[in-house]
Amino acid sequence: MPHPVYPNLFKSITIKGLRLKNRITMAPLYLGYAADGGRVSPLLLHHYKLMAQSGAAMIVVENSSISAGGSGSPRTLRYDHNRYLGGLEQLARTIKGQKARAALQINHAGRYAHVPSPVAPSAVETFGRMPKALTGREIRTIRKQYANAARRAMQAGFDLVELHGGTGYLLAQFVSPRTNKRDDAYGGPIENRIRFPLDVLKQVKDTVGDFPVGYRFLADEWLPDGLKVPEASILARALADNGIAYLSTMGGTYESFFLPEVVEKSKKPGYMVSLAAAIKKQANVPIIAAGRLSTPRRAESILKGKQADLIGLARPLWVDPDWVRKARRGEDGRIVKCSPKCNACMELVMKGKPAFCPRWKKEKRAAFKEMFQ
Repeated sequence: MPHPVYPNLFKSITIKGLRLKNRITMAPLYLGYAADGGRVSPLLLHHYKLMAQSGAAMIVVENSSISAGGSGSPRTLRYDHNRYLGGLEQLARTIKGQKARAALQINHAGRYAHVPSPVAPSAVETFGRMPKALTGREIRTIRKQYANAARRAMQAGFDLVELHGGTGYLLAQFVSPRTNKRDDAYGGPIENRIRFPLDVLKQVKDTVGDFPVGYRFLADEWLPDGLKVPEASILARALADNGIAYLSTMGGTYESFFLPEVVEKSKKPGYMVSLAAAIKKQANVPIIAAGRLSTPRRAESILKGKQADLIGLARPLWVDPDWVRKARRGEDGRIVKCSPKCNACMELVMKGKPAFCPRWKKEKRAAFKEMFQ
C-alpha cells in the first residue's frame, strides 16, 4: 500500500490497551435514527455500518440513555434495561464487523430530558420548564445507572464506553456554575462541582474494571455566566488522574448553540480546535479535536501541531463516508463537504424527524427515508 499523503492522520495509536488503526474517529452525532422508544432500528444499523466502513478507527455511537427519566427524546437510544441488550449487541457487531472500534456514549440529559418532570443539580429554569433539584439518594441512584449502562455496553461487545459530559447534559450541569447552585458537597467551588462526574467515573470503573472509559468534555459553555476553560481544566486534570481513556473536547450547550455569535463562530473551519489545544496542555491523556474539520489538510495540521491527538469527524463523515479513503489518497478536492450555510439536519432533528443531508444523491436520500418508514 502506498504511503498516505497525511502520515500523522494515518498513524496508529493505543489508548488504554486499545489499538486504533489511525487518528480518525467518528464523533457522536444525534440524527434521530433510533426507533420510537429508543430501540435500535434497521436505519440506525445501516447508518453505523456505513460509518464503520469508512475506514475511521473508532465509531462512537451517540447518546444512549441510562434511565427512562434521562432520555433526551423519544428517538434517543435507551440502555437502561437488559431488554435493550439484543439491539445494542447487534449494533456493536455491525461496527466491529467492519474492522472499526465500537464505542457507546452513555448519558443522562438532566434538565434537558424529554420527560414531564426533569431533574437537575439545581432548580434552574430551562426553556420555560423548572427541573427538580436532585436529592442525595437520587444522585446515588443515577451513579449506579451509569455503572449499569457501562456494564451492559461491555456485555454487548463494545470496545469502550464514553461518558457524555458535553452539550450541557447532566454531568456538565453539575460542573457549570450557572446550573449548579447547590450548597452541599456537590456545589459551590469548582472542586465540589466536579465531584459528581468523578464519582460517576469511579463507580463505572469499579464496575467494568479495565474496560476503557472516555469522556465527551465540555470545555466552554460559550455563555457569559457559564463554565470557562480555566475551571474546565481542573476537571480535565482530575479525570486524567482518575484513569479516563481520552477527552473528546467540545464547546457550547443548547442554550448557546443558537446565539448569533455562536452560530457565526460555528461556521468557521476548526472552530473548536482551540478548546482541544487548551485542554491538551492541562491533561496528560489523548485529546480528540472536532468542529467543522472538513479537510484532511486541516486535520493533519492539528495533529502535526500537537493541538490534539485524534480527530473527531461528525457531519463531515456523515455527509461523505468516503472522507477517509479520499484523505488516504490525497483526493481532498473530491470530498463532499458539509456547507456552513446549511442547517437542514439540525432543523429536522429539532422537529423530531430523522436527519438527511441535502448534499446526498437523490437515490441515497430516498433509500434512507424508505428505511425510516
